[in-house]
Amino acid sequence: MPSKTPSFPVEDAVRFIQEQSFSARGDRGPVGSPLGAHAGVEVEWLTFSLADPGSHVPLGATRAAVAAAGALPGGCRVTFEPGGQLELSSPADLPPGACQAVAEDLAHLRRHLSDAGIGLVGIGLDPLRGERRVLRAPRYTAMERYFNSFGTEGRTMMCSTTSVQVNLDMGSGEEVEDRWRLVHLVGPVFTAAFANSPFHRGAPTGWRSTRAAVWRAIDSSRTAPVGLLAPGPEAWARYALDARVMLVRETAERFLALPEPLTFREWMTRGHEAAFPDLDDLAYHLTTLFPPVRPRGWLEMRMIDSLPDPWWRVPVLVAAALVHDPEAAERARLACAPTAGLWIEAARHGLAHPTLAAAARGCFTAAIEALPRTGAFGTAATVTEAFHDRFVARGRSPADDLLDAWASTGALFPTDQPLEPAWT
Repeated sequence: MPSKTPSFPVEDAVRFIQEQSFSARGDRGPVGSPLGAHAGVEVEWLTFSLADPGSHVPLGATRAAVAAAGALPGGCRVTFEPGGQLELSSPADLPPGACQAVAEDLAHLRRHLSDAGIGLVGIGLDPLRGERRVLRAPRYTAMERYFNSFGTEGRTMMCSTTSVQVNLDMGSGEEVEDRWRLVHLVGPVFTAAFANSPFHRGAPTGWRSTRAAVWRAIDSSRTAPVGLLAPGPEAWARYALDARVMLVRETAERFLALPEPLTFREWMTRGHEAAFPDLDDLAYHLTTLFPPVRPRGWLEMRMIDSLPDPWWRVPVLVAAALVHDPEAAERARLACAPTAGLWIEAARHGLAHPTLAAAARGCFTAAIEALPRTGAFGTAATVTEAFHDRFVARGRSPADDLLDAWASTGALFPTDQPLEPAWT
């Protein structure tokens, strides 16, 4: 909690940020974080009424159905986002194991949710319904007040977006910097290849990943990519200190939103009417930063739209293969060199952008060849190859399938996603 006088110098803040974010912390991380060379995945879905897909599902009904499902066979954790989006977070495992855990628990939950008249849809942004916040925790109330100063996109981000977040082992020694730079390099390619949110408020937006566009429209001090001009720990510490303070925790249950510009560095040096920050405030500040790659003792890849079953598995498997296999990593670096920094182009065009399409083909080819070397066989390989053949090899993103369906039928809400759809 804030104190009346400065409690630590900038040098201590830098050291704290680097130790918290770039030291291996898998043994202390949450479910979904990697241990050793493992990976984790967090997958979010929108809920909808099977009887009326255009209406919102009361959060209480979803919670009741989840409770009725009992213990999940795969050991995933179920949580909810501010708009009622349902999230499954896998235990840390080898990438195929993490995917299998989510697949088992998704199938289990879907049966119980279906009995309650509730469906799940994997799409990066609600294509039809307006924003509606159902979680009333003080943190979310303050967060919404803060984001309101940037327009409506903050509320959209909180209540209407869903993603696939891949968590990867950071490695040790020189691997840390290499992997940090590699995931930034492949980030635009992943944004484009898995773009799956072309609609908002009932119409196409002109973006393949409107979700990515929404994120970039709110407070770039905390959502823009971290620069790579300096080594990762140095660049991240600078990013964190120069990001604006979103909110101040006055008590455990009281949060003060700060819509006026104040960076954490400025808060440390000149204070605020809420006093000066301590290390707990700095640790909390780090949880309010949302760049497309975030270090937390592991690497979070946050640039991927939510995807239908079984495609949500593919970014996990491809990312792990590219990062963990040295040969695949080198091929990805070469393939993605021409697309470095093309975040906006990736969100707008997906793989219709020829340079991004070429980079994606290079990355996927390298990853598919590396899958056996990383222990990914059977279903993992089949799903990845099917995604490549259906989308990447043809210069298409999942958003293109949605746009084609809309053009032919007018359908905006893809409610007909079967539990185990055809993979070709």
